[in-house]
Amino acid sequence: MSGKGYGKKLIGKADVYIHEKGKSNARITHVDIELDALNKIVKPGEATYVRGKEGGVFIGLKKEMIQRIENSLSPKLHEAKKKFVIKRAGKILEK
Repeated sequence: MSGKGYGKKLIGKADVYIHEKGKSNARITHVDIELDALNKIVKPGEATYVRGKEGGVFIGLKKEMIQRIENSLSPKLHEAKKKFVIKRAGKILEK
């Protein structure tokens, strides 16, 4: 794991469990990562991609999940992007 670094935001400390098949309603054995802040990124019922890495896992995000993160990190920047006007070949395009 690379730890703290530029561009990384800590969202909290998670409870991580191995959830055994047949116990507490588990249909298959899996890993539960429980942290309320994650539901602001990955909504209940949404699927995403996980890959192992040294010291942890990488959770790949879909476009709408990335958008949720970016909106929460810099709402002013997001609004500025909506109002940004591009002038191209004599035409004004709203973005």
